[in-house]
Order: sequence, then structure tokens, then C-alpha cells
Amino acid sequence: MRKAFGDVVALDGVDLAVPRHGRLAVVGPSGGGKSTLLALVAGLLEPDAGSVRVDGAGDARGRLAGCALMPQKDLLLPWQSALDNAILALQNRGMPRAQARELARPLFEALGLGSFEGSWPVELSGGMRQRVAFLRTLLAGKDVLLLDEPFGALDSITRAQMQEWLLEALGHEPRTVVLVTHDVEEALFVADRVAVLSREIGGHGRGSSHAVGSTPTRRALEAPGAPARSSPGTASRRLRRSSKCPRAASPSLDDVWAQLTPRAEQTEVVCNA
Repeated sequence: MRKAFGDVVALDGVDLAVPRHGRLAVVGPSGGGKSTLLALVAGLLEPDAGSVRVDGAGDARGRLAGCALMPQKDLLLPWQSALDNAILALQNRGMPRAQARELARPLFEALGLGSFEGSWPVELSGGMRQRVAFLRTLLAGKDVLLLDEPFGALDSITRAQMQEWLLEALGHEPRTVVLVTHDVEEALFVADRVAVLSREIGGHGRGSSHAVGSTPTRRALEAPGAPARSSPGTASRRLRRSSKCPRAASPSLDDVWAQLTPRAEQTEVVCNA
């Protein structure tokens, strides 16, 4: 797959596939086309060459219908409460506000935000805002989650807590995930495969990125139930876990999320060169 903006080639030679309920992390240098890749998958952009398919849909409208995109910033509306920010996707689908609020409230409890439903975004901490934004993404009811550095603006302790919560949430209700991150430790911790975008100088004297590798992480290679083994960053992560900062409650989201969308038999993301 290839995408250029004028003379600037953002992506070239990208050839990736994410199976149903797989978790792919994309790492690479700043300006390397990672966010462009998510926009292509989400149907916000079209490739200049090659193809992008989400659950078999190759047109922009079909890809957009199958994906929920969480951008780098939380983008909460300052004039809406935390609860009303979270239900925007449900209201866009035509669900009455009262019904949408009733559907979202159990999730606020699950995320440890039960007492902050009526709070304004300015009254929330960075971690709380990110949880509301992530909840808004989940409530869209899409089987493919596109996460663009969702925890990049958080401090290291809160970021570690959110990474752990994300894994717990996906364990309760699996989704196909494409995660863009600058944090290699986060990529190895959250994803089961990691793709690296390499920045090279193209024939026009401008940089272009292509996927130079997609490899399973240790999490994916370990047999289910096998004891966890040490990996780079484990000691620092254990230190962060041992802090006295409160963690989000372990979510029990199955019954609520089951109401959002029927299960797809197979939902995959494929980018072909």
C-alpha cells in the first residue's frame, strides 16, 4: 500500500494483516506515517496504490462503518459532562439520550468513574479523561479499535495502569486492535504482534515509510497459563504497579457491550501493497 501527499511519500510498501481479535502495535519514528496508516484503515483517507480492507470492505464507507478511532487527544467536549461525552456515538446512532445514559452508567462504575458521571472535562484528571475517551470509543460498538497513542500524554504510573486496564477490558470483550505508539515497552506489553515502520529517503528526496517487520511478542509466543517471564522494562513496570496510586476497578463489561453490536463472524484488517 502507498500513500503520498504531493511530493511527500508518507507510506510505501506497507503489507500487513491483523486477524480477528488480534492486537497489532505499530511503532516508528515521528512523522513516519503511523497516524496516516490508521486514517487509511478507518476510511478517512484512500491509498494511492494497493488496497485496505476491514472485514472484507475495501471502500471508505465500509471501512469507516467497521472501525472506531481514538485519536491522540481525548477531544472531550468541554460543554458536555463526562457521561454525555461517552454516549456521543450512541446518540449519533439514534439512541435516545436517556437510554444511552442507562447503557453507559455500568461502564463508568466498571472503570472506577461512577462518581464522576456529571463532572465536566476540566474537572477530570488526565487518566480519567483518557478513560472517558476510551469508553466513548468502545460504546461506538465497532469490532475494530484504532488507537493513536491513547496513553501518550499520561504520566508513567497512570499509563501503566491504563495499559493493564486495557488488557483486562479486552480479555472481557475481545476486539481487533491496531495500536500506534512511540513506547516500545507498551507495544510489547499490550500487543501480540509488533510492526515497525522504517523511515527511508525516497527517490524524490523526501522520506517514506514502509513496514520492515511484523513479529509476535513474547505474550503471543507464551503458551496459555505459562508463567510470565522477565522482559525489558519488567522491573520498572513492577515498581509502578507497587505504588499506592488507585487502580481502575476490574471491568465486568460483557452484558453491556453485548447490547452494542452483533458479533461479526470474522473481522480482520488487511493492508496490501
